[in-house]
Amino acid sequence: MSQKKAALKFVILLGIVSLCADATYEGARSITGAYLGVLGASATVVGLVAGLGELIGYGFRLVIGYISDQTRKYWGITTLGYVVNTAVVPFLALAGRWEVAAGLMIAERTGKAIRTPPRDVLLSHAATQVGRGFGFGLHEALDQIGAVMGPLAVAAVIYLKGGYQGGFAILIVPAVLGLSVLLVAQWLYPNPRDFEQETPTLKGEGLPQVFWIYLGAVALVAAGYADFPLIAYHFQKGAIAQSAAPEAIATEQTIPLLYALAMGVDAVAALIFGRLFDRAGISILVVAVFLSLMFAPLVFLGNSHLAIVGMILWGIGMGAQESILKAAVAGMVPMDKRASAYGTFSAGYGLSWFLGSALMGILYDQSVSLLVVFSVVIQFAAIPIFWLVGRHNMN
Repeated sequence: MSQKKAALKFVILLGIVSLCADATYEGARSITGAYLGVLGASATVVGLVAGLGELIGYGFRLVIGYISDQTRKYWGITTLGYVVNTAVVPFLALAGRWEVAAGLMIAERTGKAIRTPPRDVLLSHAATQVGRGFGFGLHEALDQIGAVMGPLAVAAVIYLKGGYQGGFAILIVPAVLGLSVLLVAQWLYPNPRDFEQETPTLKGEGLPQVFWIYLGAVALVAAGYADFPLIAYHFQKGAIAQSAAPEAIATEQTIPLLYALAMGVDAVAALIFGRLFDRAGISILVVAVFLSLMFAPLVFLGNSHLAIVGMILWGIGMGAQESILKAAVAGMVPMDKRASAYGTFSAGYGLSWFLGSALMGILYDQSVSLLVVFSVVIQFAAIPIFWLVGRHNMN
């Protein structure tokens, strides 16, 4: 088997692992808020648990990235992360108190933090053979298939009167399947680093300056990207233009379908922009950001039909962010610093997303128009930085 075919097989195996993991924890996340409420938690507790989980999920990646580079135990740390990330989810079915459920939810986010930086390093090695953009894009596409399948499976169980416990219990199937495929991938490809030769020009003690400039642009995009819960809140309030009332599509039943639409677009966009990245480099991010920044006025100020277009553009932006943003990092940093770079990247991205989301929530209560202006302007500010980074990489 040629190196390229072997690398593609490895990317697909990791993609299947992520598909199963996403089906597991995204399936759980679709009902954990309601489940905590059933167990007696207040809205404040639900918000604090979700916020703490995300804070740990992104912040802990800094530490894990450094440890991964220092120990070179990329497979071992990745496996540990996936075990914690997915194995705790079915146990939510047994949680009799909200405190226990909250602890398991935070443990799931911690597991994701553990496995993400070293997993991205393993993926980056194989992606050099098939194209970094395509490799990360294919992985993201498979990942998003799981993100759609998990919540649908849980919804089906609940519809069939299985209750929340039944919904969590069914997730043991993708959890076990994903861990099994992970062990097979590790057995077949114990040294993914062999897919890649070290680039002689990428040497140094720390992360290069261009990485930090690039991270600054990424932070601007993340800060201006409205999280779906805020979009769903807007839809739930019936804030779509009243002139569209007869054909309104944002109801309790259809809001999840809008999210599923965006996730489907995310998967397709990841593949397309991944291929374009391999041909045009970082400059393709200029196109991706320009398209996606238009989601805000369409979603928050448009009628029902424009909101659908806005969700499609939102999905395009998510697909680009989850694929080519990571793919670009692999070409900027030395191989032995890559986990640290991915940990730093994830922490910076997550912190910026959190701060931006908090600010947009405040702006929403003041003026939806102010939220839209903030979102568009701060994302647009990233475009010239991406262009400059692209020019730097060409030189």
